[in-house]
Amino acid sequence: MGRAHHIEDYLEVIYFLANPIGEYGPVVTDGPVPAARVAEMLQVTPPTAGEMLKRLEKEGLIKRGARRGALLTDEGQELAEKVVRQHRIIERFLTDFLGYSPAESHVYADEMGDAFNDDMIERLSEQLGGPDRCPHGWPVDPAFEREENPSLQPLSTVPVGSRATVVRLAEHEGDLLHWFYDNGYPPTTELTVDRVDDAAEMLSVTVGDESRSISTHAASGLFVRVD
Repeated sequence: MGRAHHIEDYLEVIYFLANPIGEYGPVVTDGPVPAARVAEMLQVTPPTAGEMLKRLEKEGLIKRGARRGALLTDEGQELAEKVVRQHRIIERFLTDFLGYSPAESHVYADEMGDAFNDDMIERLSEQLGGPDRCPHGWPVDPAFEREENPSLQPLSTVPVGSRATVVRLAEHEGDLLHWFYDNGYPPTTELTVDRVDDAAEMLSVTVGDESRSISTHAASGLFVRVD
């Protein structure tokens, strides 16, 4: 049985689903986030998600749009960005100070979020030297994240023959996040797309002097900048 989800967890999921380069693709842009997608990402039942969304609406953190989908209010957006920033700073603390692997840091940061107050987070950030990104390449500053979004796309959409650099890794699937690191796709990895096999749902890429195959599913979780 998974851990109980709090308001902050719901806001974080809505935040990512509403962004054009999100961790949960396929994403929603310029519209309400479907309640079913929120339930799916948090692995809860639709009625459970629906009850929490009602609570968020009552507290003024979301508005309900078409088909009762969720839109963050200004207050909800501000709180969601605070949660996202906190998570990324804690990840850096876990990797830079405590020696956890980048993949481990994501899991433990989720579990530790409630243990830090605002002052602690700011002190952590100061001790870390004001990190720009979490270990998986996501900007600590949500404003810069939105600014950078238009320059990125999933590797699965990059045309054959293009060179690209991995900037961010999707974090929503723990096994996939481990796979990225175990198979040599950390942020800053440079690669070339050699072939796309739509029928097999596979891509062939070159990293350095090595030819590799990667599934379309995995490639959709690598957000890259095309050279």
